[in-house]
Amino acid sequence: MGHTRLDKIISLQRNPANIRNICILAHVDHGKTTLADCLVASNGIISSRLAGKLRYLDSREDEQIRGITMKSSAISLHYGDGDKDYLLNLIDSPGHVDFSSEVSTAVRLCDGAIIIVDAVEGVCPQTQAVLRQAWLENIRPLLVINKIDKLIVQLKLTSQEAYNHLQKILEQVNAVTGSLFTSKVLEERAEKEQEEKDSKSLDDIYEWSAGLEHADDSNLYFSPDQGNVVFASAIDGWGFRIQHFAHIYSQRMGIRVEVLLKTLWGDFYLNAKAKKIMKGAQAKGKKPLFVQLVLDNIWSLYDAVVTKRDKEKVEKMVESLDLKVMARDLRHSDPKVLLGAICSQWLPVSQAVLSMVCEKLPSPLEMTTERVEKLMSVGARRFDSLPDQTQELKKAFLQCSSEEDAPIIIFVSKMFAVEAKALPQKKQRLLTQEEIAQRRELARQRHAERMAAVQIAESQKDVAPSERMQHTIQPGGDSTAKVESQTGGELPEEESKDTFIAFARVYSGLLKKGRSVFILGPKYDPARGLDMLPEGCSASDSLPAVPHLSCCSVESLYLLMGRELEELEEVPAGNVFGIGGLEEYILKSATISTSPACPPFTPLNFEATPIVRVAVEPKHPSDMPKLVLGMRLLNQADPCAEVLIQETGEHVLVTAGEVHLQRCLDDLRDRFARIEISASKPIIPFRETVVRPPKLDMVNEELGKQQKVAIIHQVKEEVCQGRLSENMHVEPSGLVTLSTSNRVATVGVRAIPLPQEVTSLLDGSSELIRTLEHVNMSLREGKNLEVSPRTQETIAGFKAQLEGLLQGRKWRNAVERIWAFGPRRCGPNILLNSIDGYQRPSVWQCLERGENTTEDGGQASVLRDFDNSIVSGFQLATLSGPMCEEPLMGVCFSVEKWVHSNTQLQHQDSSEDSCSSNEAILGNKAESTSESSVQAEDKTAGPSQGRHRADVASVDCYGPISGQLIAAMKDVCRHAFQAQPQRLMAAMYTCEIIATADVLGRVYGVLGKREGRVLHEEMKEGTEMFLIKAVLPVAESFGFADEIRKRTSGLASPQLVFSHWEVISSDPCWVPTTEEEYLHFGEKADSMNQALKYMNTVRRRKGLYVEEKIVEHAEKQRTLSKNK
Repeated sequence: MGHTRLDKIISLQRNPANIRNICILAHVDHGKTTLADCLVASNGIISSRLAGKLRYLDSREDEQIRGITMKSSAISLHYGDGDKDYLLNLIDSPGHVDFSSEVSTAVRLCDGAIIIVDAVEGVCPQTQAVLRQAWLENIRPLLVINKIDKLIVQLKLTSQEAYNHLQKILEQVNAVTGSLFTSKVLEERAEKEQEEKDSKSLDDIYEWSAGLEHADDSNLYFSPDQGNVVFASAIDGWGFRIQHFAHIYSQRMGIRVEVLLKTLWGDFYLNAKAKKIMKGAQAKGKKPLFVQLVLDNIWSLYDAVVTKRDKEKVEKMVESLDLKVMARDLRHSDPKVLLGAICSQWLPVSQAVLSMVCEKLPSPLEMTTERVEKLMSVGARRFDSLPDQTQELKKAFLQCSSEEDAPIIIFVSKMFAVEAKALPQKKQRLLTQEEIAQRRELARQRHAERMAAVQIAESQKDVAPSERMQHTIQPGGDSTAKVESQTGGELPEEESKDTFIAFARVYSGLLKKGRSVFILGPKYDPARGLDMLPEGCSASDSLPAVPHLSCCSVESLYLLMGRELEELEEVPAGNVFGIGGLEEYILKSATISTSPACPPFTPLNFEATPIVRVAVEPKHPSDMPKLVLGMRLLNQADPCAEVLIQETGEHVLVTAGEVHLQRCLDDLRDRFARIEISASKPIIPFRETVVRPPKLDMVNEELGKQQKVAIIHQVKEEVCQGRLSENMHVEPSGLVTLSTSNRVATVGVRAIPLPQEVTSLLDGSSELIRTLEHVNMSLREGKNLEVSPRTQETIAGFKAQLEGLLQGRKWRNAVERIWAFGPRRCGPNILLNSIDGYQRPSVWQCLERGENTTEDGGQASVLRDFDNSIVSGFQLATLSGPMCEEPLMGVCFSVEKWVHSNTQLQHQDSSEDSCSSNEAILGNKAESTSESSVQAEDKTAGPSQGRHRADVASVDCYGPISGQLIAAMKDVCRHAFQAQPQRLMAAMYTCEIIATADVLGRVYGVLGKREGRVLHEEMKEGTEMFLIKAVLPVAESFGFADEIRKRTSGLASPQLVFSHWEVISSDPCWVPTTEEEYLHFGEKADSMNQALKYMNTVRRRKGLYVEEKIVEHAEKQRTLSKNK
């Protein structure tokens, strides 16, 4: 197919029925970009000989150097199938786990995906991840089994062995898809059962298999006879579906195409005598039809061209296939060139893949109702709970209309940076005949001026040298000024500046240049927007300010053509394209619409979590403004990177992994900041926790009760030395009591370790806890916040899970007594209210749909104000623990005592409030009593006293008493934490390595050296490859991939994904006491306390005190004078 013109693609954009939006997904190095090259070559954009070598869609320099894709790139292709013309918007995505966020941005804009699987390696970890992402976005996948040439050339399998191997790969892929389908069916069934729970009787029989039997999974699995599988070798340029061979053999053998389609793949063989296709090839030891009619031909071609290089046989094959091969290809020394020339004509991979895409994938018009509702349902809100005007937009999605009156709905999945000189407006265009004539005339005039200047200089030879110099310089100066005025002095800066383009898709409407649209942020609420805006308004009107909604005009539209951009005047519905000029309005992703009723789309599903962070600073302090601007641009350009400023003032960059970090630093240095920068060593996140008292110490000796006695003795010692205040008391049970510095209030707190399951649940439910806190805050402020039934169901389910996990005597009614979560009010730590007689509003009050009012409401309001101080102290304590100022995780702080001294409290209030009346002062004196607990005050307080105390407390809410209570609460939590066995928690990667048996020992050696732990290993069936699954601390992961590649000579490469937090078993505070312990774990010991090493590293980085000797292993030193 020749080169497709731009006007052809623009005309195809108007017919959404023939548009296919597809992305290519696979594990790293499975051949995505090579296949994309073959598809691009089919449009004549690149030479078919360069396909696989050029990697056209890898436009970055570091992508070409590393040989991996780092960003998703789009290109529009034309494909003609008979009398039909199709437009394919193809997006190539990365396979490396560090860039899985780019996969999410690509999948959201597509209706189908091509899943590529390596024929040798089979289903790999990232293959499962991309299948899951495609499933979550409700897009239809197709399968390409690539690199089949390796089975012939490298593994040297026979055609029968290769067939068995391909069958196993298909089974593996279908097993992953089946597990996703099963989980979905079971979830739907659970929801349905919950709805019908009330109507069901107790006598009903529970059917375990109900749901799966009736679910339709006929079109779910990959099978060659369904036409959704291509067998290919993209590097050699060939690929086929069994439909291709079915049509060929139907003509030759006289068997119907339908029969061949059903029997070419499976346990069927050809009975030569009866000339029939029969079943049971494996049982009868016959060659399956697929091997006999398909694979044997390919194997014999490779045997003739690559292995034996038999020219006569090759010529016969070329002649029988009716192909035309150039003489230079036949004479070429590299057999792969000849193989490519034959295969690209016989079984072109682009033809097989594109025909499958057009036939099997849906057009934008065929978007399912389920997918539309899922896109429009933000957070925990149901589609039914959205406003009526919003629900009406569902029709616009399904119609995908490009009419003038259709509402415009666009989703921007990411912003990407492009150099200004690469924009179509800056490109050199072909000149017209008139412009050429004008330039020719201008050049003649300049030449005449120069000749005239030379003649003047020659005629004035007798003039003085200084005067002659002035005359000769004059014309030159004028011409220089002219050149400057034509080019403009600012041009280099403008060309070097980066412009941001939005990577988007139109779901409905016709977007034109200059059209005014609404930009909807991720937190935009359509119900609130419709209430605040006048009915029938448009983005061009002057409108009141609405939260998370802004208006802008579309400046420019672009057709994405890989490395190039083409300018467009308008974009109809169903197309993937680029929008310029939105960098001021969109940070990373957004929804664009002409209707304020449109909801923001659901957030993208990111597989990788940003965990690796570094502090960045400029080498020259004067460049700090450039660094700040550069980091802001980097944050906008990368979907996964995060930029933040820590409390210490450090500018921190957070990335998904080591490769991602390197790319971000290179971009910051070379593109966005354009300054020299220095990056710190990676900042490793840790968490601090407490555990149940261990029975054995570091040398496996029984502890007994000595640990608690040692802790109490240590605390008393610290009090004597003045390191702790005398206001603190530590009980043997672990309860720590502390009074404020002015002795007004006393707080008693106990630290209890949370079960691991509870910690995991809290950590995974942070968004839900944040929503719960937001609802509770609104209720406390007296606002009536509407909570959708779905959100209430989710919160009720979360509460039920907590109740199920917190069982036992010490956790009795613990869920009802939860005071707050922390840090940041949504973390994996709990504050429990264990104070006798203190009834405060529950955190679950949104489920109760009613406020609990008591008779002593005045006293409750006083406590509620101070209650906030207790919560604030808890938040500060959990944000930075005592070990190394890292956040706490999995700790429950139970407040068991909270006592006020009214005399000092009221005396302090009255002394500070100089403007208070005499009546109020007399009231204070009359009410002053001795120290009493909270419940005593509740019983004795009268109505007038309660009102007065409420006023005092409201004044004091931000006064010194509140501040001292916050500080006391923070300190008592820290000391309660230290009264329990402390441990450090490390962030852990799941490490999956594919390696051969030869290098297995070396892989284990590298893992052992870096504190890794192998979970399991399994041999991939039909190959010599082992899949090793291990966990590895993030702190030990830097340089791990490079080291493992060096040690294994490149035969093994790891994939690291953040998995969980794990407690480090060793005690960082343990000190050897006996001589034996000192030898094993002392200063000169071979083994090191890993937790202590990590803790000291963090403390040193933060500038905290580290207990270590400056001089180690020093010998006795004598001066020279003594040696005389």
